[in-house]
Parts: sequence; C-alpha cells; structure tokens
Amino acid sequence: MQRAIQIAKIGLCTTRPNPMVGAVIVYNNTIIGEGFTSGYGGNHAEVNAIKSVTNQSLLEKSTLYVTLEPCSHFGKTPPCSDLIIHHKIPNVVIGCVDDNPEVAGKGIKKLITQGCKVTVGILETACKTHHKRFFTFHNKKRPYIILKWAETNNGYLAPKTKAKKKPIWITNNLSRQLVHKWRAQEQAILVGTNTVKEDNPSLTVRDWTGNNPIRVVLNKYKKLSKDFSVFNNQAETLILTENTAIAICAVLHKHNINSIIIEGGAKTLQLFIDANLWDEARMFTGKIEFKKGVKAPVFYGECISEEKILDNILKIYKNKT
Repeated sequence: MQRAIQIAKIGLCTTRPNPMVGAVIVYNNTIIGEGFTSGYGGNHAEVNAIKSVTNQSLLEKSTLYVTLEPCSHFGKTPPCSDLIIHHKIPNVVIGCVDDNPEVAGKGIKKLITQGCKVTVGILETACKTHHKRFFTFHNKKRPYIILKWAETNNGYLAPKTKAKKKPIWITNNLSRQLVHKWRAQEQAILVGTNTVKEDNPSLTVRDWTGNNPIRVVLNKYKKLSKDFSVFNNQAETLILTENTAIAICAVLHKHNINSIIIEGGAKTLQLFIDANLWDEARMFTGKIEFKKGVKAPVFYGECISEEKILDNILKIYKNKT
C-alpha cells in the first residue's frame, strides 16, 4: 500500500476532479504491475495497473492494492470493479472507502458479491490524508483550503507605505520558487481586492514547471480595472463579489474547484480563519523587519512541520477542528 500511495502522487495536478489513486498488483510477494490515475478522462489507476502486467494469466492468482475503493459506476470510463471481476483478481486490498455518493461502498459490495476477498482499511489514515482534496470537496462541499503568507521577523505582511505598486519581498528566491511549485499543485489561487491593487500580482507559475492555477479575485465593489495583471490571458480568472467565506466556498464548490491557495491579503486570510474554513496554513518567516505595517493574521493551529529554507523559516499548520 505504501507503494500505491507513492505512485498515486504522480497524478497530482492532472487528475482533478477525479482523485489521484495508486494501484499495485502483487503475485507471490513480487510487484508485477502498478499504475496511477491518468489525466481527467483517461484510465483509472486500476486499469493502468492491470494493463501493465505482462503475463495476464497471473492476475487470477494476484492481489490488487489500491488507495481508494474501486469505482462501480460509469463516468468518463467504465467501472474499475467490473474490470477487476473480469480478470478474476481474487484479492483486493483497499486503503479507504470512497465517500462519493456514486460509489460509497458499492464497489466493495460488487467485488464481494462476485467472490473477491476484500480487505479494507490498510494504511487508512495515510490514504485518507493522501486523498484529502477529494474527501474535503465531497464531504464538506468546499475546496481543500491552504492559507499561505510570508511575514517579517516582527510579524508584518507588508509595510505601511511603499513607493511602487508591487510586492516587497520578505522571502528569498528559493522560498518563492517553492510557492510556485505549490501553485502548480493546486487547482486555484485566491486573493483579495487590496492585494491586486497594492501588488499587481499575476498569480501564475513562472519559477516552476506546471499548469497555472485558476485565479480567483475578490472584487466585492467591482472597483478593479481590467489593466491589472490578474486579468491577462495567461490563466483563467474567476471574479467573485461574495463577501463571506461561506458564500465564497459555495461558489468555488459550484465551479468544481477542489483545492485552493489563499494568498492574501491580511483581511482575506483573516476572513477564512475567523470562519474556521481552512485546512492547512503555510507560513514563511523572513529575516527582514518593518517598523510599521500590515499585521500578520491571528490564528490557532497545530504545527505539523518546520524547516529552514536558507534564511527563511517555513512552518506548516493543520486545522485541529
């Protein structure tokens, strides 16, 4: 199952809105096939794993390990449970049950009915963590929300005043490159009106290889000019006029956005924190200080990791509720 989780991560950024599933086929304690979910509309992990087996006759004597319950419904592709049954794979080990109402135990039931021995819950916590975006979208009816900001050594996001409408960097080049990697991994990125006006960001992936996220801009009073960089043709931009975190999440869910990074500014970040609508917070601390400025958000979470990136500190928190 650990190998299934490992290869499943290859599908990050490409499978949505489908989950990034990993599957491994074992015969006589040897891996004979493996696969991960193809880009949206392509094969599921189980299909790719089965196709990768050179000697198909061994499938009748093998065990299939898969991070998420095999589907039982027709979507862009036929049901994976039917393919497993067709190849008479006798043992299926599942990391976690699929909460999608179209599946939700139906795949397991179909496999058992057809004589498969099904084991559920192996490395369940790790599998659920891996599928966090998928489960959050279906269970909470909102995207998986990542808060991200950089603050000075004395707790400011930005100086009180600045000469030009562009960012004043708190972090180093390596930290900024990491942020671009994160942008490529998530489906969307959100900022408020003030961030657009003060920093004129493009919110694209430039220091990493990958697709640009959908840019979500809060423009409650419709005061933003189309001349700002977020409205260029480098990426899709979604403009929202909603002013509560709950309403914003509802619109994002309606647009099938399953993960999003909230990059600021301070009021926008605090909006989601106060509504307790966030899952992770990724906070950089730089060496520089501002005498006066915009204070960093106030929040409470459990720190799950801390690392030094040259002269920056990156702490990652998870929401404990």
